Amino acid sequence: MVSGASLLRAGWAFDKSPRIAFPATVARYRDRKINRTVSYVGYNAFADATTRGQIRNAFEPGTNVVGNWDVMEGLLDYTFASLGISAQDGGVGRSIVMTEPVANLGYSRRTMTELLFECYSAPAIAYGIDCLFSYRFNGGRNGLVVSSSHTATHLIPVFNSNPVMSSATRLNWGGSQGVDYLFKLLKLKYPTFPAKLTDYQMEEMIKEHCYVSKNFQREISTFLDWSDLENKDHVIQYPFTEQVIVEKSEEELTRIAERKKESGRRLQEQAAKIRLEKLIRKEQTLEYYKDLQQRLGDQKKKEIKRLLDEDEFKDENQLEKTIHDLEKSIHKARNKDMDGPEHPDEEAEPSYPLLSVADEELDEAGLKEKRHQRLMKSGYDARVRAKAEKKLERARIAEEERRDDEYRETNLQSWLEDHRSVRQNLLQRIKERDRLKADLGNRKSLASQMRMKTLANLASDQPGKKRRRGLDDDNFGANDDDWGVYRTVAMGEHSEDEEEEDLGAGLKGVEAQLLKYDPTFNESNTLEAQSDWTQSLMHAFLRGPRPFDPDSQQEAHQIHLNVERIRVPEVVFQPSIAGLDQAGIIDIVADITNHGFANAQDRVGILGNIFLTGGNTMFAGFNERLRRELRAVLPVEASIHVRNANDPILDAWKGAAQWAADTESNQSFVTREDYQEKGADYMKEHNVGNAVPF
Repeated sequence: MVSGASLLRAGWAFDKSPRIAFPATVARYRDRKINRTVSYVGYNAFADATTRGQIRNAFEPGTNVVGNWDVMEGLLDYTFASLGISAQDGGVGRSIVMTEPVANLGYSRRTMTELLFECYSAPAIAYGIDCLFSYRFNGGRNGLVVSSSHTATHLIPVFNSNPVMSSATRLNWGGSQGVDYLFKLLKLKYPTFPAKLTDYQMEEMIKEHCYVSKNFQREISTFLDWSDLENKDHVIQYPFTEQVIVEKSEEELTRIAERKKESGRRLQEQAAKIRLEKLIRKEQTLEYYKDLQQRLGDQKKKEIKRLLDEDEFKDENQLEKTIHDLEKSIHKARNKDMDGPEHPDEEAEPSYPLLSVADEELDEAGLKEKRHQRLMKSGYDARVRAKAEKKLERARIAEEERRDDEYRETNLQSWLEDHRSVRQNLLQRIKERDRLKADLGNRKSLASQMRMKTLANLASDQPGKKRRRGLDDDNFGANDDDWGVYRTVAMGEHSEDEEEEDLGAGLKGVEAQLLKYDPTFNESNTLEAQSDWTQSLMHAFLRGPRPFDPDSQQEAHQIHLNVERIRVPEVVFQPSIAGLDQAGIIDIVADITNHGFANAQDRVGILGNIFLTGGNTMFAGFNERLRRELRAVLPVEASIHVRNANDPILDAWKGAAQWAADTESNQSFVTREDYQEKGADYMKEHNVGNAVPF
């Protein structure tokens, strides 16, 4: 019986292969329908959700040391029943050969011995190490056994068929740790992957897609190069349900496009009209505030305070700030909204005769027409001022360009440094803008929390005070400025009149200047080139050599294995890349041969037969990589021969069956009489166990 942490295999000594093999798991629970406790062993424990929720493993996590003896007893019951052993007295009536871990704990061996003798009345028991059984089965006599199995990697030198356990070394890395490592890598790579990832899937990915690199450092540096990424990138497709999109005919698409175009034109016209009306109102407000400011000049303090209180100003500084903000807002609005092509013919100044007539001289219709003429005159004055300011703005831009050209011609190096600084500043602002947009979609971010705080304080003038039902009037919305809070909630802490700057256009302008005059700046350095998926290393890492459609469910349910294919198996050679503070197997082999054997002839025998066994040595290229790196650290005259087990998985069981059938092994069994006389701690020495004869 080979009781490994991956699978438990059992059979008869005369069998050529194990008769049963199953995981060392048991699911035991109380079935209320039949009112009895039921147990499911091995693969049966994965039958349904109820059993999967009650699965327990016999071994300690990450080891092959038994930690749950109730589960182990259930496994033994199932094993003996599957082999057809069912004596009336409960005894198995057959000698048992069982594997155990290297340097097994005394408590674990003693408990197993008591269980087999007391519970199953076994006539005799013998324990051995699985990799030594495999080495014996493959005809080994002198050599170094490298066993990389499910829970750990062991290196045991063997001399004259006897293992030198004093020089045996363990590396705490095996197949189970590789599965956990790949699981963590993929969770970090795809944190929002829509499908469920399981250990079984990780194990299959490692078996099917991973291999040992011949030169890890060189290959990892070029693994994501686009030249051969098509072959190196392996795509794992998970099940998905694609959204059904009803395709429209060309006529429908044309009709929809025309409707959208017409709607867009109407919206633009409406928006332009609203902006113009808003601009006129702001200019009228500005004229009123300037007039108020002039009137305050020759007033007493008491009268000044009264005038300011009428317009809800605290002091003259607040009035000055409001005038400044209005001027700035009007200036920006004119530059944006009045940026259309100017007419070549000067617009003739219209006449507004009613504006000079006093209101007392006009009837109701005349007063209405006078208000209309006042509005028209304000619009005309706004257009005249906009044209004048636009002319001044063009002159200012031309002067700045002239000064910039003069600065560049006189001091090119300083000009380049300034433009590089401007570019870095723009990139940082773009990054901050994108981060803010992302934070607004995350309810735990500071931006979202501030937004919720704004919403919570909207209807109260005293945010820290609780409102009582029926006692406070909610007058939110009575003032038009109240509705600007929705812009704050949606866009962040910005003024209603502030528009988002076109950072992209400014960055393109700066990069165009650098491309023209900076010899160290080329197309590949631009933001557009760096944002191109064909130039993105991160895109190659996450999505391979093809474009990614975020709306495609098929592509969203894909895992791209690339650098993970060589990174997971590499841990055996470089444990530090997985955070393991141990030496790799190359350093361990060099230490065993150089310090464990003083005789040169013994070292030759060890290096001449390096034997690989265990499922974790089945990676493509493992043998070649081990031989090549050993050649680099061992003396030139050393003869190195590396060979693999015929069957790295089953040779341990076959070797145990061969050893049990050999008559020489009869002296290595602990009989029931020995157990009753000498206790459960008694064990016999033999050349495939932890106790080796001198």
